[in-house]
Amino acid sequence: MARLGIRCFLPPLILLLHLFLAAAAVNGDGSGGGGGGLRFRREGGTFKVLQVADMHYADGRSTPCEDVLPAQQRGCSDLNTTAFLYRVLRAENPDLVVFTGDNIFGADSTDTAGSMDAAIAPAIAMKLPWAAILGNHDQEGTLSREGVMRHLVGLKNTLSRLNPEGVEIDGYGNYNLEVGGVEGTLLANKSVLNLYFLDSGDYSTVWWIPGYGWIKASQQAWFRQTSANLQKKYTSEQPAQKEPAPSLAYFHIPLPEFSSFTASNFTGVKQEGISSPSINSGFFTTMVEAGDVKAAFIGHDHVNDFCGKLTGIQLCYAGGFGYHAYGKAGWSRRARVVSVQLEKTESGEWQGVKSIKTWKRLDDQNLTTIDSEVLWNRGSNEPQLIRELPNDREAKEES
Repeated sequence: MARLGIRCFLPPLILLLHLFLAAAAVNGDGSGGGGGGLRFRREGGTFKVLQVADMHYADGRSTPCEDVLPAQQRGCSDLNTTAFLYRVLRAENPDLVVFTGDNIFGADSTDTAGSMDAAIAPAIAMKLPWAAILGNHDQEGTLSREGVMRHLVGLKNTLSRLNPEGVEIDGYGNYNLEVGGVEGTLLANKSVLNLYFLDSGDYSTVWWIPGYGWIKASQQAWFRQTSANLQKKYTSEQPAQKEPAPSLAYFHIPLPEFSSFTASNFTGVKQEGISSPSINSGFFTTMVEAGDVKAAFIGHDHVNDFCGKLTGIQLCYAGGFGYHAYGKAGWSRRARVVSVQLEKTESGEWQGVKSIKTWKRLDDQNLTTIDSEVLWNRGSNEPQLIRELPNDREAKEES
Protein backbone atom coordinates (compact mmCIF):
# COMPACT_ATOMS: atom_id res chain seq x y z
CA MET A 1 0.00 0.00 0.00
CA ALA A 2 1.02 3.61 -0.54
CA ARG A 3 1.80 5.77 2.45
CA LEU A 4 0.84 9.31 3.35
CA GLY A 5 2.53 12.40 4.85
CA ILE A 6 1.90 15.92 6.13
CA ARG A 7 3.32 19.13 7.49
CA CYS A 8 3.51 19.81 11.22
CA PHE A 9 2.40 23.43 11.20
CA LEU A 10 1.65 24.25 14.83
CA PRO A 11 4.40 24.61 17.42
CA PRO A 12 4.49 22.09 20.29
CA LEU A 13 3.11 24.48 22.92
CA ILE A 14 0.01 25.17 20.84
CA LEU A 15 -0.44 21.48 20.19
CA LEU A 16 -0.23 20.81 23.92
CA LEU A 17 -2.88 23.47 24.50
CA HIS A 18 -5.16 21.72 22.01
CA LEU A 19 -4.76 18.43 23.85
CA PHE A 20 -5.48 20.11 27.20
CA LEU A 21 -8.70 21.58 25.80
CA ALA A 22 -9.59 18.21 24.32
CA ALA A 23 -9.23 16.48 27.68
CA ALA A 24 -11.25 19.19 29.41
CA ALA A 25 -14.05 18.77 26.89
CA VAL A 26 -14.47 15.09 27.69
CA ASN A 27 -14.32 15.39 31.45
CA GLY A 28 -17.93 16.50 31.75
CA ASP A 29 -20.83 14.50 33.08
CA GLY A 30 -20.61 12.06 30.15
CA SER A 31 -24.37 11.56 30.12
CA GLY A 32 -24.31 11.37 26.31
CA GLY A 33 -27.15 10.20 24.15
CA GLY A 34 -27.80 13.54 22.44
CA GLY A 35 -31.46 14.03 21.55
CA GLY A 36 -30.89 14.67 17.86
CA GLY A 37 -32.90 17.54 16.42
CA LEU A 38 -30.85 17.76 13.23
CA ARG A 39 -32.31 20.36 10.89
CA PHE A 40 -31.49 22.35 7.77
CA ARG A 41 -30.40 25.94 8.31
CA ARG A 42 -32.90 28.72 7.60
CA GLU A 43 -30.13 30.93 6.29
CA GLY A 44 -29.03 29.31 3.05
CA GLY A 45 -31.17 26.17 3.33
CA THR A 46 -28.13 23.91 3.78
CA PHE A 47 -27.02 20.98 5.90
CA LYS A 48 -23.29 20.26 6.06
CA VAL A 49 -21.58 17.03 7.12
CA LEU A 50 -17.85 16.75 7.85
CA GLN A 51 -16.49 13.20 7.45
CA VAL A 52 -13.38 12.28 9.45
CA ALA A 53 -11.87 8.94 8.44
CA ASP A 54 -9.07 6.92 10.02
CA MET A 55 -7.70 9.13 12.78
CA HIS A 56 -5.82 6.12 14.24
CA TYR A 57 -5.50 8.03 17.53
CA ALA A 58 -3.50 6.39 20.32
CA ASP A 59 -1.77 8.04 23.28
CA GLY A 60 -1.53 11.66 22.21
CA ARG A 61 1.81 13.42 22.45
CA SER A 62 3.78 10.20 22.91
CA THR A 63 2.37 8.61 19.73
CA PRO A 64 4.50 9.50 16.69
CA CYS A 65 3.34 10.37 13.20
CA GLU A 66 3.59 7.84 10.39
CA ASP A 67 4.76 8.53 6.86
CA VAL A 68 5.75 12.17 7.07
CA LEU A 69 8.77 13.79 5.48
CA PRO A 70 11.97 13.59 7.57
CA ALA A 71 11.88 17.32 8.28
CA GLN A 72 8.33 16.99 9.64
CA GLN A 73 8.94 14.06 11.98
CA ARG A 74 10.33 15.90 15.01
CA GLY A 75 7.52 16.76 17.42
CA CYS A 76 4.84 15.29 15.13
CA SER A 77 2.26 13.20 17.01
CA ASP A 78 -1.43 12.52 17.60
CA LEU A 79 -1.61 16.18 18.61
CA ASN A 80 -1.29 17.09 14.94
CA THR A 81 -4.48 15.10 14.33
CA THR A 82 -6.18 17.06 17.10
CA ALA A 83 -4.95 20.37 15.68
CA PHE A 84 -6.18 19.50 12.17
CA LEU A 85 -9.61 18.58 13.52
CA TYR A 86 -9.92 21.92 15.30
CA ARG A 87 -8.81 23.78 12.16
CA VAL A 88 -11.29 22.11 9.83
CA LEU A 89 -14.18 22.32 12.31
CA ARG A 90 -13.66 26.07 12.66
CA ALA A 91 -13.33 26.54 8.90
CA GLU A 92 -16.39 24.51 7.89
CA ASN A 93 -18.69 24.86 10.94
CA PRO A 94 -20.54 21.63 10.06
CA ASP A 95 -24.02 20.72 11.22
CA LEU A 96 -22.85 17.16 11.88
CA VAL A 97 -19.44 15.52 12.26
CA VAL A 98 -19.22 11.86 11.22
CA PHE A 99 -16.29 9.70 12.37
CA THR A 100 -16.19 6.72 10.00
CA GLY A 101 -14.09 4.21 11.89
CA ASP A 102 -10.51 3.46 12.91
CA ASN A 103 -11.03 6.49 15.10
CA ILE A 104 -8.30 5.01 17.30
CA PHE A 105 -5.56 2.49 16.67
CA GLY A 106 -6.37 0.13 19.51
CA ALA A 107 -3.14 -1.88 19.38
CA ASP A 108 -1.06 1.23 20.15
CA SER A 109 -3.41 2.66 22.76
CA THR A 110 -2.80 2.03 26.47
CA ASP A 111 -6.37 3.07 27.32
CA THR A 112 -9.04 2.63 24.64
CA ALA A 113 -11.61 4.87 26.34
CA GLY A 114 -9.08 7.62 26.95
CA SER A 115 -7.82 7.49 23.37
CA MET A 116 -11.37 7.68 22.01
CA ASP A 117 -12.14 10.61 24.30
CA ALA A 118 -9.11 12.50 23.05
CA ALA A 119 -9.85 11.70 19.41
CA ILE A 120 -13.46 12.92 19.53
CA ALA A 121 -12.83 15.79 21.95
CA PRO A 122 -12.61 18.73 19.49
CA ALA A 123 -16.17 18.07 18.30
CA ILE A 124 -17.34 17.92 21.92
CA ALA A 125 -15.41 21.05 22.90
CA MET A 126 -17.04 22.97 20.04
CA LYS A 127 -20.49 21.64 21.04
CA LEU A 128 -21.13 20.10 17.62
CA PRO A 129 -23.45 17.13 17.05
CA TRP A 130 -21.48 14.08 15.98
CA ALA A 131 -21.96 10.44 15.07
CA ALA A 132 -19.48 7.58 14.89
CA ILE A 133 -19.11 4.07 13.55
CA LEU A 134 -16.35 1.52 14.05
CA GLY A 135 -13.56 0.38 11.74
CA ASN A 136 -11.33 -2.66 11.99
CA HIS A 137 -8.84 -1.23 14.53
CA ASP A 138 -11.03 0.46 17.17
CA GLN A 139 -11.52 -2.72 19.24
CA GLU A 140 -7.90 -3.90 19.28
CA GLY A 141 -7.11 -2.33 22.66
CA THR A 142 -8.58 -2.57 26.16
CA LEU A 143 -12.28 -2.69 25.16
CA SER A 144 -14.29 -5.15 23.08
CA ARG A 145 -16.06 -3.96 19.93
CA GLU A 146 -19.32 -3.70 21.83
CA GLY A 147 -17.51 -1.94 24.66
CA VAL A 148 -16.05 0.67 22.33
CA MET A 149 -19.46 1.45 20.83
CA ARG A 150 -21.09 1.61 24.25
CA HIS A 151 -18.43 4.10 25.30
CA LEU A 152 -19.08 6.25 22.23
CA VAL A 153 -22.83 6.44 22.81
CA GLY A 154 -22.15 7.69 26.34
CA LEU A 155 -20.15 10.76 25.33
CA LYS A 156 -21.47 14.31 25.13
CA ASN A 157 -23.27 15.62 22.05
CA THR A 158 -23.28 12.22 20.38
CA LEU A 159 -26.05 11.02 18.10
CA SER A 160 -24.39 7.60 17.84
CA ARG A 161 -26.48 4.57 18.76
CA LEU A 162 -25.50 1.05 19.74
CA ASN A 163 -28.13 -0.61 17.51
CA PRO A 164 -31.84 -0.26 16.71
CA GLU A 165 -34.02 -1.32 19.61
CA GLY A 166 -35.80 -4.64 19.40
CA VAL A 167 -33.91 -5.79 16.31
CA GLU A 168 -31.63 -8.82 16.08
CA ILE A 169 -28.74 -7.45 14.09
CA ASP A 170 -25.05 -8.16 13.52
CA GLY A 171 -22.39 -5.71 14.67
CA TYR A 172 -22.50 -2.58 16.80
CA GLY A 173 -23.34 0.89 15.56
CA ASN A 174 -26.16 0.30 13.07
CA TYR A 175 -28.56 3.23 13.18
CA ASN A 176 -30.13 6.04 11.16
CA LEU A 177 -30.57 9.77 11.67
CA GLU A 178 -33.26 12.01 10.21
CA VAL A 179 -32.66 15.63 9.18
CA GLY A 180 -35.71 17.87 9.34
CA GLY A 181 -36.60 20.70 7.00
CA VAL A 182 -36.18 24.34 7.92
CA GLU A 183 -38.02 25.30 11.09
CA GLY A 184 -41.34 27.07 10.42
CA THR A 185 -41.77 25.63 6.91
CA LEU A 186 -44.19 22.98 5.63
CA LEU A 187 -41.43 20.36 5.78
CA ALA A 188 -40.19 21.28 9.23
CA ASN A 189 -41.52 18.05 10.73
CA LYS A 190 -40.51 15.75 7.87
CA SER A 191 -37.12 14.12 7.38
CA VAL A 192 -35.97 15.65 4.09
CA LEU A 193 -32.58 13.91 4.34
CA ASN A 194 -31.85 10.50 5.85
CA LEU A 195 -28.48 9.25 7.09
CA TYR A 196 -27.64 5.56 7.51
CA PHE A 197 -24.73 4.26 9.60
CA LEU A 198 -23.62 0.64 9.43
CA ASP A 199 -20.99 -1.51 11.08
CA SER A 200 -18.98 -3.07 8.24
CA GLY A 201 -17.15 -5.24 10.77
CA ASP A 202 -13.46 -5.84 11.26
CA TYR A 203 -12.29 -9.24 10.02
CA SER A 204 -14.06 -12.29 8.70
CA THR A 205 -15.52 -14.50 11.43
CA VAL A 206 -15.93 -17.43 9.00
CA TRP A 207 -12.77 -19.49 9.23
CA TRP A 208 -12.64 -20.51 5.57
CA ILE A 209 -13.21 -16.93 4.29
CA PRO A 210 -10.08 -14.75 4.65
CA GLY A 211 -9.85 -10.99 4.91
CA TYR A 212 -12.08 -8.21 6.16
CA GLY A 213 -15.61 -8.28 7.49
CA TRP A 214 -18.73 -7.32 5.55
CA ILE A 215 -22.24 -5.96 6.00
CA LYS A 216 -24.38 -8.96 6.96
CA ALA A 217 -27.85 -10.11 5.91
CA SER A 218 -29.43 -8.96 9.20
CA GLN A 219 -28.05 -5.45 8.69
CA GLN A 220 -29.32 -5.33 5.14
CA ALA A 221 -32.77 -6.46 6.26
CA TRP A 222 -32.84 -3.63 8.82
CA PHE A 223 -31.68 -1.15 6.18
CA ARG A 224 -34.34 -2.27 3.67
CA GLN A 225 -37.13 -2.00 6.25
CA THR A 226 -35.94 1.37 7.55
CA SER A 227 -35.60 2.77 4.03
CA ALA A 228 -39.06 1.53 3.03
CA ASN A 229 -40.64 3.01 6.16
CA LEU A 230 -38.97 6.40 5.65
CA GLN A 231 -39.93 6.54 1.99
CA LYS A 232 -43.55 5.61 2.71
CA LYS A 233 -43.79 8.20 5.46
CA TYR A 234 -42.30 10.95 3.29
CA THR A 235 -44.57 10.29 0.31
CA SER A 236 -47.84 9.49 2.10
CA GLU A 237 -48.03 11.57 5.28
CA GLN A 238 -49.07 15.19 4.88
CA PRO A 239 -47.67 17.24 3.32
CA ALA A 240 -47.08 14.25 1.02
CA GLN A 241 -44.11 14.54 -1.36
CA LYS A 242 -43.91 13.14 -4.89
CA GLU A 243 -40.47 11.54 -4.50
CA PRO A 244 -38.67 9.94 -1.54
CA ALA A 245 -36.16 12.01 0.38
CA PRO A 246 -32.53 11.36 -0.60
CA SER A 247 -30.22 9.48 1.75
CA LEU A 248 -26.50 9.13 2.49
CA ALA A 249 -24.80 6.02 3.88
CA TYR A 250 -21.66 5.86 6.05
CA PHE A 251 -19.57 2.77 6.86
CA HIS A 252 -15.87 1.94 7.08
CA ILE A 253 -14.77 -0.89 4.76
CA PRO A 254 -15.22 -0.42 0.99
CA LEU A 255 -17.64 -2.61 -0.90
CA PRO A 256 -16.21 -4.69 -3.76
CA GLU A 257 -17.95 -2.27 -6.15
CA PHE A 258 -15.39 0.41 -5.27
CA SER A 259 -13.09 -1.50 -7.64
CA SER A 260 -15.30 -0.61 -10.59
CA PHE A 261 -13.63 2.69 -11.42
CA THR A 262 -10.69 3.88 -13.46
CA ALA A 263 -9.02 7.28 -13.55
CA SER A 264 -11.35 8.26 -16.38
CA ASN A 265 -14.56 7.95 -14.35
CA PHE A 266 -13.85 9.26 -10.87
CA THR A 267 -12.85 12.52 -9.19
CA GLY A 268 -9.86 12.34 -6.84
CA VAL A 269 -7.02 9.83 -6.65
CA LYS A 270 -6.58 6.08 -6.28
CA GLN A 271 -3.11 5.34 -4.88
CA GLU A 272 -3.61 1.90 -3.34
CA GLY A 273 -5.70 -1.21 -3.85
CA ILE A 274 -9.33 -1.47 -2.78
CA SER A 275 -9.25 -3.40 0.52
CA SER A 276 -12.77 -4.78 0.38
CA PRO A 277 -14.00 -8.11 1.77
CA SER A 278 -13.10 -11.22 -0.20
CA ILE A 279 -16.80 -11.94 -0.73
CA ASN A 280 -19.61 -9.68 -1.94
CA SER A 281 -22.51 -9.73 0.53
CA GLY A 282 -24.74 -7.73 -1.84
CA PHE A 283 -25.15 -4.48 0.08
CA PHE A 284 -24.54 -2.33 -2.99
CA THR A 285 -27.40 -4.09 -4.77
CA THR A 286 -29.53 -3.62 -1.66
CA MET A 287 -28.89 0.14 -1.78
CA VAL A 288 -29.67 0.31 -5.51
CA GLU A 289 -32.93 -1.56 -4.99
CA ALA A 290 -33.95 0.69 -2.09
CA GLY A 291 -33.58 3.69 -4.37
CA ASP A 292 -33.03 6.45 -1.82
CA VAL A 293 -29.25 6.33 -1.24
CA LYS A 294 -27.49 8.86 -3.46
CA ALA A 295 -23.97 8.48 -2.04
CA ALA A 296 -22.02 6.17 0.28
CA PHE A 297 -18.93 7.33 2.19
CA ILE A 298 -16.12 5.20 3.61
CA GLY A 299 -12.53 5.26 4.88
CA HIS A 300 -10.12 2.32 5.39
CA ASP A 301 -7.80 2.88 2.40
CA HIS A 302 -6.02 6.04 3.49
CA VAL A 303 -4.46 7.25 0.24
CA ASN A 304 -7.58 6.84 -1.86
CA ASP A 305 -9.89 9.85 -1.86
CA PHE A 306 -11.99 9.48 -5.01
CA CYS A 307 -15.70 9.58 -5.76
CA GLY A 308 -17.16 7.55 -8.62
CA LYS A 309 -20.73 6.96 -9.72
CA LEU A 310 -22.09 3.45 -10.25
CA THR A 311 -25.73 2.59 -11.02
CA GLY A 312 -26.95 5.91 -9.68
CA ILE A 313 -24.93 5.90 -6.43
CA GLN A 314 -21.77 7.89 -5.76
CA LEU A 315 -19.14 5.81 -3.96
CA CYS A 316 -16.71 8.07 -2.10
CA TYR A 317 -13.54 7.72 -0.07
CA ALA A 318 -12.70 10.44 2.44
CA GLY A 319 -8.91 10.06 2.42
CA GLY A 320 -6.90 9.52 5.61
CA PHE A 321 -7.21 12.12 8.37
CA GLY A 322 -4.90 10.97 11.17
CA TYR A 323 -1.17 11.41 11.55
CA HIS A 324 -0.60 8.06 13.28
CA ALA A 325 -2.25 6.34 10.31
CA TYR A 326 -0.20 5.12 7.36
CA GLY A 327 -0.12 7.47 4.43
CA LYS A 328 2.17 8.97 1.85
CA ALA A 329 4.89 11.47 2.72
CA GLY A 330 4.13 14.84 1.14
CA TRP A 331 0.46 14.00 0.50
CA SER A 332 -1.71 16.03 2.89
CA ARG A 333 -4.07 14.48 5.40
CA ARG A 334 -7.63 15.41 4.52
CA ALA A 335 -11.34 15.43 5.37
CA ARG A 336 -14.44 15.21 3.18
CA VAL A 337 -17.26 17.74 3.37
CA VAL A 338 -20.78 17.13 2.05
CA SER A 339 -23.17 20.05 1.66
CA VAL A 340 -26.85 19.36 0.98
CA GLN A 341 -28.92 22.20 -0.49
CA LEU A 342 -32.70 22.66 -0.36
CA GLU A 343 -34.97 23.90 -3.14
CA LYS A 344 -36.51 27.35 -2.72
CA THR A 345 -39.82 28.48 -4.20
CA GLU A 346 -40.33 31.84 -5.88
CA SER A 347 -42.10 32.96 -2.71
CA GLY A 348 -39.01 32.12 -0.64
CA GLU A 349 -40.24 28.89 0.98
CA TRP A 350 -37.66 26.17 1.58
CA GLN A 351 -38.71 22.76 0.23
CA GLY A 352 -37.01 19.38 -0.26
CA VAL A 353 -33.43 18.63 -1.24
CA LYS A 354 -32.23 20.11 -4.52
CA SER A 355 -28.58 19.02 -4.68
CA ILE A 356 -25.72 17.27 -2.85
CA LYS A 357 -22.20 18.66 -3.24
CA THR A 358 -18.84 17.59 -1.87
CA TRP A 359 -15.25 18.80 -1.54
CA LYS A 360 -12.17 17.93 0.48
CA ARG A 361 -10.10 20.00 2.92
CA LEU A 362 -6.35 19.46 3.11
CA ASP A 363 -4.25 19.97 6.23
CA ASP A 364 -1.82 22.28 4.49
CA GLN A 365 -0.94 25.86 5.32
CA ASN A 366 -4.08 27.24 3.65
CA LEU A 367 -6.49 24.44 4.56
CA THR A 368 -6.94 24.10 0.80
CA THR A 369 -10.24 23.02 -0.74
CA ILE A 370 -10.01 20.57 -3.66
CA ASP A 371 -12.17 18.42 -5.94
CA SER A 372 -15.46 20.29 -5.55
CA GLU A 373 -18.26 18.51 -7.39
CA VAL A 374 -22.01 17.95 -7.45
CA LEU A 375 -22.79 14.37 -6.45
CA TRP A 376 -26.51 14.56 -7.10
CA ASN A 377 -29.06 16.98 -8.51
CA ARG A 378 -32.80 16.39 -8.32
CA GLY A 379 -33.91 15.51 -11.82
CA SER A 380 -30.39 14.81 -13.09
CA ASN A 381 -28.36 11.61 -13.08
CA GLU A 382 -25.07 13.16 -14.15
CA PRO A 383 -22.37 14.28 -11.68
CA GLN A 384 -20.89 17.69 -12.41
CA LEU A 385 -17.77 19.54 -11.43
CA ILE A 386 -18.71 22.84 -9.84
CA ARG A 387 -16.98 26.16 -9.91
CA GLU A 388 -14.05 26.34 -7.55
CA LEU A 389 -14.65 27.54 -4.04
CA PRO A 390 -12.68 30.66 -3.02
CA ASN A 391 -9.54 28.84 -1.97
CA ASP A 392 -9.69 26.02 -4.52
CA ARG A 393 -6.57 25.27 -6.45
CA GLU A 394 -5.49 22.54 -8.74
CA ALA A 395 -4.26 19.62 -6.69
CA LYS A 396 -0.59 19.44 -7.53
CA GLU A 397 0.25 16.61 -5.20
CA GLU A 398 2.43 13.61 -5.53
CA SER A 399 0.52 10.56 -6.68
